[in-house]
Amino acid sequence: MFKHSLRIGFSFGLTSGIITTLGLMVGLNAGTHSRLAVIGGILTIAIADAFSDALGIHMSEESENKHTPREVWVATLSTFFSKLIFALTFIIPVLLFELAPAVLISIIWGLSMLCVFSYRMAKEQHATTWKVVAEHFVIALVVIVVTYCIGNWASSVFG
Repeated sequence: MFKHSLRIGFSFGLTSGIITTLGLMVGLNAGTHSRLAVIGGILTIAIADAFSDALGIHMSEESENKHTPREVWVATLSTFFSKLIFALTFIIPVLLFELAPAVLISIIWGLSMLCVFSYRMAKEQHATTWKVVAEHFVIALVVIVVTYCIGNWASSVFG
């Protein structure tokens, strides 16, 4: 049963870490073009949102009323640490490159991780891999496009 709890936390943390961090990075970059804002956003997501997601998983697993307290805590901690670690990976390109290429590298990195995880998950579930990968890829692209548009809009209205 601990394997289930680890899988729940890891898959949620990875997915949320990728999509939330990419959305924030793209939106902040489009709206501010500020390396400091993007780095601050990544750190904020990595810490505050990791705690928030972990608490959300904790309460969700508790509300099912079919897991032991230890299983709930395994899911909670695996969510927190996977979200924290995956979100923090996006800071590396921002520290190593100019902001615009760093955001593009981050998009490629994040979408690649999401596709690999989706592919492995689909294989384990004996699902049609291209459909699962495409579904998750398209959702991530929608987030990226929408946050880019919102960042541009915010810049034009408030900048």
